[in-house]
Amino acid sequence: MMYKLLIHVDSDESAILELALGNITNYLNAFTEDTECRVTLLANARAVRQFVKGNPAEATVQNLAARGVTFALCANAMRSQGLTEENISAGCTVVPAGIVELVHLQNEGYAYVKP
Repeated sequence: MMYKLLIHVDSDESAILELALGNITNYLNAFTEDTECRVTLLANARAVRQFVKGNPAEATVQNLAARGVTFALCANAMRSQGLTEENISAGCTVVPAGIVELVHLQNEGYAYVKP
């Protein structure tokens, strides 16, 4: 069985991101190495600002990305916040529209969690 988790963050409150990253860490730690799981954190709205280079959560994001977690940032939100891909931390990817990605992943069977 494949376990799929979608974490949605749309706030620029650091406590929300910290909770989301803790949820992801706990989720991954609950499985054995042979358990198949996929995790995506989708950030849109003001949350994209928390993924710029040098942000307080950068090391955690990069560590989780190394464990296979996908960090998807909404291009529309980035544009509205004046950010470009050059501003974004390593380990993050940009998707054209966060809302479309949310619907797509839910249609793919991802469980939706919004901390």
